[in-house]
Amino acid sequence: MFPEQMRGRWNVVADSADSLQEIRMRVGRPATVLIAGKEWFVGADGGLVDMPPRTTKSTPEELESVLKHLCQYSLYAFADEIRQGFLTIQGGHRIGLAGQVVLEDDNKVRNIKYIRYLNIRIAHEIKGVSDVLLSRLYNDKGLFYNTLLISPPGCGKTTMLRDLVRNVSDGNAYGKGMNVSVVDERSEIAGSYLGVAQNDVGIRTDVLDGCPKREGMMMLIRSMAPQVLAVDELGSDEDVQALQMASGCGCKLIATVHGNSLDDIRHKNYMRNVISSRLFERYLVLTRKNGRCEVEGCYDRDGSDV
Repeated sequence: MFPEQMRGRWNVVADSADSLQEIRMRVGRPATVLIAGKEWFVGADGGLVDMPPRTTKSTPEELESVLKHLCQYSLYAFADEIRQGFLTIQGGHRIGLAGQVVLEDDNKVRNIKYIRYLNIRIAHEIKGVSDVLLSRLYNDKGLFYNTLLISPPGCGKTTMLRDLVRNVSDGNAYGKGMNVSVVDERSEIAGSYLGVAQNDVGIRTDVLDGCPKREGMMMLIRSMAPQVLAVDELGSDEDVQALQMASGCGCKLIATVHGNSLDDIRHKNYMRNVISSRLFERYLVLTRKNGRCEVEGCYDRDGSDV
């Protein structure tokens, strides 16, 4: 991810790649990394320390060099992604960007210049995390239940969604393989790079990358005839309405939403109609305990344990 002249400093961090979650660089501040849920500061020699080193601060030139390298020295080719505040690189890793925003006359974002903050989020594909749940997500005839994953940020909902899509697409002991369409608005599920999924989302899966959920769901229903439709992070009435339309077209659904519990999402305005209409037949609630992501519970549409 780093230009060749900078790589020596990141050898220690690279040794922890399996548990590395994110790298943050801020101009005028020391670089930080998140490894297995613990934050470390990166010293000038690449060593990891608990306290911020006084002498090691990122410069504008360093961030510009990293960004150019990540964009393969063609910022223009990634202009659309940069305008949205992030870009996805090979391997499915997502780079968050912040700096000075340039607006159009209608107040829409035209560009971000003077990018002075980078958040490199490391994608980890963990195959098999959904295996133990499959028996509860199919009925005895092998039909998949509409499923909603509920999770606070950072508890593995996208990792779980990705593996669930793979299992449904490939087929498993509880149901045959199905055609799955994924609306990957932020390029986090499939981790597409130049249109090609970097993560294994299954042999029968089609991905619409970088498209807003509402428009993407309608496009995929018209063009790809999915049996299952998957989206990440429901967040508005429009998202929910599109899901309901998809269900009316005969698609099974897999979706995620931020929340701490089933009761928590009942109080979100845009989710109330979903709950009352009993659209989802299974609710998976994820949580974090002792630094580990866990499935807290699996519930049916009435809120009973299954």
